[in-house]
Amino acid sequence: MSMGNDYRRGAEGVQQIVLASGSPRRSELLRKVEHSVRVLVPGTDEGDIRRPEDLLGAARAKLRQVRSQEPDALIVAADTGVFCAGRHLGKPSDQAQAREYLRVLSGRWHSVFTGVCVSIPGRVREELVETRVAFRRLSEDELDWYLGGEQVLDKAGGYAIQGRAAVFVRRIEGDYCNVMGLPLAMVYDLLRELGWGLRAR
Repeated sequence: MSMGNDYRRGAEGVQQIVLASGSPRRSELLRKVEHSVRVLVPGTDEGDIRRPEDLLGAARAKLRQVRSQEPDALIVAADTGVFCAGRHLGKPSDQAQAREYLRVLSGRWHSVFTGVCVSIPGRVREELVETRVAFRRLSEDELDWYLGGEQVLDKAGGYAIQGRAAVFVRRIEGDYCNVMGLPLAMVYDLLRELGWGLRAR
């Protein structure tokens, strides 16, 4: 049996991917690659994120926990953070902090980083992916409009690019999917490197 294809398969021989994340956005994105993705939500705390490299540590922790439950699986784990002006803007604790974060992002460039770990038994591949995003300058009326119509407390930086915040984006440099929480092109490359095979749906 060839290396990379000896992880657990689902029904009908499908090479099943296990996603170590509770994010519905990551699940939606990964299912563009393989519709049979199974989700296991890790119970690990994301820890104290101060630098982009800390996101890789958080992804590794998620991977380790899910690996203990699924020793034979092909696992994808990730953690995403927003950084601007030397600050990590995580998931806001309340609407007031979300407004503060959006004021920081207003009229500036910021970076969205995702630490990604993809693993089969005995092998792990890791990448730290950056996307640069430029926001237009935001008025208080726009902040009221956005925060009044969007759930933001589960989103790094207090915004979702696939939601209303799309109108705030002036320019992107890098992978758009990364801003949603999973750099899909990179994950695809890592899956292929570890032996995941293409198949017709």
